[in-house]
Amino acid sequence: MPMAHMLRPLLRRSLILGATLALLPVSAASGQSPAAMNSAVARANCGPESHPESGLQGDVPAADRDSGRSREGYSCNIRQLGDYAGRGGGITSVTFDHCAYIGTFFPGDLLGPVEGVQVIDVADPANPVRTANLAEPAMLAGTWESLKVNETRKLLVGAGVPFLTGAGLLSIYDISDCAHPRLLNPGPGTDLALPLPLTSHEGGFSPDGNTYWSSGVAPGLITAVDITDPAAPHVIWQGLPGLSMHGFGFADDGNRMYLANNFGGLTVLDISAVQRRDPNPIVPQLTNMTWTDGWATQHNIPVSFGGTPYVFAVNEAGSGGVKIIDITDDRNPRIVNTIKLEINLLTNQDSMLASASGGSLFGYDAHYCAADRPVDPTALACGWTSSGIRVFDIRDPLDVREIAYYNPPARTGENTERWNSPHALASLIGPPLLAAPAIAQAVMNGQFDLSQALSARTGRIALGDLSTDWCFSAPEWHGNQLWTTCADNGFLALELDPAVYTPPADQRSTIGS
Repeated sequence: MPMAHMLRPLLRRSLILGATLALLPVSAASGQSPAAMNSAVARANCGPESHPESGLQGDVPAADRDSGRSREGYSCNIRQLGDYAGRGGGITSVTFDHCAYIGTFFPGDLLGPVEGVQVIDVADPANPVRTANLAEPAMLAGTWESLKVNETRKLLVGAGVPFLTGAGLLSIYDISDCAHPRLLNPGPGTDLALPLPLTSHEGGFSPDGNTYWSSGVAPGLITAVDITDPAAPHVIWQGLPGLSMHGFGFADDGNRMYLANNFGGLTVLDISAVQRRDPNPIVPQLTNMTWTDGWATQHNIPVSFGGTPYVFAVNEAGSGGVKIIDITDDRNPRIVNTIKLEINLLTNQDSMLASASGGSLFGYDAHYCAADRPVDPTALACGWTSSGIRVFDIRDPLDVREIAYYNPPARTGENTERWNSPHALASLIGPPLLAAPAIAQAVMNGQFDLSQALSARTGRIALGDLSTDWCFSAPEWHGNQLWTTCADNGFLALELDPAVYTPPADQRSTIGS
């Protein structure tokens, strides 16, 4: 069969990559049960104004992609209030007060009529308006996952990341007037003659906003930048805790970093010496937990339930979903639950390949999430790549259920109009290669049915068609609204049905850093 013949090379590469990841050393037992690894959360009960998915939870079937149905989008207990598409939404964006800051993806962000990070005033969510654009070198070089806000100090920081890893560029803005940010460091980090000695891919603030941490995935160098005086940022610590490290979250006191391991895992660092500003600080590694169920762990969100500390660990590849980890003993963390959609299960990786092929590198994985408050959170909202925005009731972390989702209209065929979209620029590649380890695991476990993996899309090895969007950003909580960006649709202001979500009085959107 021609399709099967074309599929064999992909499966061969998947087996090699999956077997390699499965052989990585485990420094601490994950404690994850097979049931948690192979179970999906309960589906949302969609209200009368919804336009629900037509297949598996989280899937956009091949038939919907090819018929044009995915251009209408899917919704369950969420409606769109407004949008600002621009030329696409970069990888991750952030919000503060009544504003949003759209991340950039190099070099496409240089090709549109407005260069750099776009500042969007969302005072009227139905009519978001661009008020400024930030065109410092770091903003033009691509912000990847480095663009972050510290609410306490009202600061916006972004690093320059042209491709996977950048170096030297970091700009800091005062966002007291959120619609009109003001550059604070025209010298080090912004002046090309005064680069900072850091690598960048992802970044984030310590809780007090006095330290900006930057990570470069290749190598896994972590850098602490003192920004107590934003006009004079300077490096105070660097370390290499692993081969390839990703995002992170912090304990409330700033003394613990919960660092994401790109190979699938959680590393806990004692950063109290940096927090205290000790001279020549020492940063001990307390534990290194790894897992084979999911990889490219993206970031970690520390929260607590009833006084017990947990971390939500988000995996952006390999169908690992979002792991809920008890960190009461941060030297011996335990996975107590995993949030997955039906399309993430090993038994459905054949269906995943049938629909996601021809849509480029990513399939249906979590990427960035936000809890609605750090203490006793009630809901978690996630950008789940081709599955759109997913919202979960997490009041009981051991019994999570989905309550809403919004998968925006696909921009099929609009590749050349979305220059700031990583999806459009990555669409020269057709297969969902980052799903390869999960496919390999399904094959090795005898859970992959080749006939289920075949569709009219399976043989598309190039020229992806944007038949879904990639929702990478954390959907941030603003009362009953979620503000976010997706790669192709740009900024979106969404509203949850009050029947499924009531904002807590002390709501505070938190992504961990």
